[in-house]
Amino acid sequence: MQCPFCGDSDTRVIDSRLAGEGDSVRRRRECVACKERFTTFETAELNLPRVIKSDGVREPFWEEKLSAGVLRALEKRPVNSENIDAALSRIKKKLLSLGEREIPSLKIGELVMDELQGLDKVAYIRFASVYKSFEDVNAFREVIDALEKEKSVDTPVLQAVKKR
Repeated sequence: MQCPFCGDSDTRVIDSRLAGEGDSVRRRRECVACKERFTTFETAELNLPRVIKSDGVREPFWEEKLSAGVLRALEKRPVNSENIDAALSRIKKKLLSLGEREIPSLKIGELVMDELQGLDKVAYIRFASVYKSFEDVNAFREVIDALEKEKSVDTPVLQAVKKR
């Protein structure tokens, strides 16, 4: 590793530890020549699949685009950053675990909707309205009714029955 201060290529690792969710390594280094210390991060280079858009165009997967879409749906909602980062990480891990070289954008949208449904119902509806191209109020009503039906199925009485 080259020293960012003097450019010398002789550096040594002082300390290493896991960072993030254990998917990267944080290394504290010291330059042998100038004695300055700096931190580096090491992560595995994993190739996320290419995205097949609805019009058939293929493009690289952009994490920034995924993050922007999720953050737009969660704008002004009471969801903390750690939960958002964890959801984005789960989406990327699911994409990697599919083992596909290319994936339809619709599949990515479904993964995002699954995560948003668990994070915040309003954000879920916001994202669904764009993802499913809602044309009128009835489309919103259908999604809201489905969410309420799902919520009512999970009442305490039914939970007690399920345990028996």
